[in-house]
Amino acid sequence: VLKTRKKNYCIFRHASDEFIIVANSYRYSHRLTESPLYFGIVDFDEGSDIFQMLRINTAPVFMHFPAKGKPKPLDTMDIQRVGFASEMIAKWIQERTDVQIRIFRPPNYSSTLALSVLFAICSSFLYVRRNNMEMFFNKNLWGVFSVLFCLNMISGQMWNHIRGPPLMHRNQQGIITYIHNSSQGQFIVETYIIIILNTILVFGAVIMIDSYTKKTDSKTRKIMTVGGLALVVFLFSVILSIFKSKAHGYPYSFLIK
Repeated sequence: VLKTRKKNYCIFRHASDEFIIVANSYRYSHRLTESPLYFGIVDFDEGSDIFQMLRINTAPVFMHFPAKGKPKPLDTMDIQRVGFASEMIAKWIQERTDVQIRIFRPPNYSSTLALSVLFAICSSFLYVRRNNMEMFFNKNLWGVFSVLFCLNMISGQMWNHIRGPPLMHRNQQGIITYIHNSSQGQFIVETYIIIILNTILVFGAVIMIDSYTKKTDSKTRKIMTVGGLALVVFLFSVILSIFKSKAHGYPYSFLIK
């Protein structure tokens, strides 16, 4: 059973879509006489009494109700750890019911269309600039693209794409947390925080390098060097502090504990 709190929130809509994919995959690949499973969705706006009866104060929640007895703690899917991608939901259902579900995703032509449009734009640009290709040999341009690619990869965007983590989390005290407290998980907002911190850190390193390559007076170079060094040291301390809060038992810290 999937329970959502608000229809308009992107995270809940995405969770509902993944759940429906699992339900449809089960319907396509199993007969009703073979270990029947029943899938249902309850929305908070329409069934708040069910939330109160089950004592649920967070959403979305995936729960399994066994044929006999009451649900156990393992009958609630740990989406903070594994996410709520349809493949992970199917794996969790198999662990609870021994029913294997093969996921059938509907065809998604948006990626193909976007790739085709991008290819057409690049081809048109190359055709227009066919007599002037100097920009493609600009080392600064390739350097910027390389740094942006690395920042995107180390921020955890691919992990988000695979696991489908929540945007953020509200704990039992009602406090919203943006950083996951375990090294086995992360939130979507957390990845953007990390990429911003790393971007500023790289900017500080570039300032330090440029301070001795640009032809400026010594005072300006000194200011650039000290400013860049301060950014690198401070941002490195913040990132190390975040890592220490996630990897419990990590002994090292720098400036910020």
